[in-house]
Amino acid sequence: MTEQSDKDVDFIQALADMVNAANLAEIEVERSSGETDILKVRLTRNAVAPLSVAAPVMAPVAAPASVAQAPAPVAPAEAESGPDLSNAVTSPMVGTVYLAAEPGAANFVSVGDQITEGQTLLIIEAMKTMNQIPSPRAGTVKAVLVGNAEPVEFGEPLVIVE
Repeated sequence: MTEQSDKDVDFIQALADMVNAANLAEIEVERSSGETDILKVRLTRNAVAPLSVAAPVMAPVAAPASVAQAPAPVAPAEAESGPDLSNAVTSPMVGTVYLAAEPGAANFVSVGDQITEGQTLLIIEAMKTMNQIPSPRAGTVKAVLVGNAEPVEFGEPLVIVE
């Protein structure tokens, strides 16, 4: 290798170390040393997609043989398959969700709140822009399906309003 290519390799390694240390997903750099010596580098780290985890289902515990056991109640289908998402308000964009206007402030909505059409449910930050997500209908908040400062994907259910 030439001295210049050794410097380039060292530079690229330093960028890779910086990407890892700063937990960056991607970095793009252009460096020139004169009109003909131009180095363009783009490093992208493989991002692991967030896993969708279903709520755990509790297995029944067997009672001792000497104790009479009442028949176990039949769990509704909703408990097995998760909440009914037919009335869920979904994310219109990819971003980071915030449940309150600022840290320490009260959440826009909580489970059980009566809300009106157009009322702000939460905020999604996308590309440094805060986007208020309004309720498409009046009703009662049955569930808030996301946590504060969590990343969300397009179409992901956020809040159930019935």
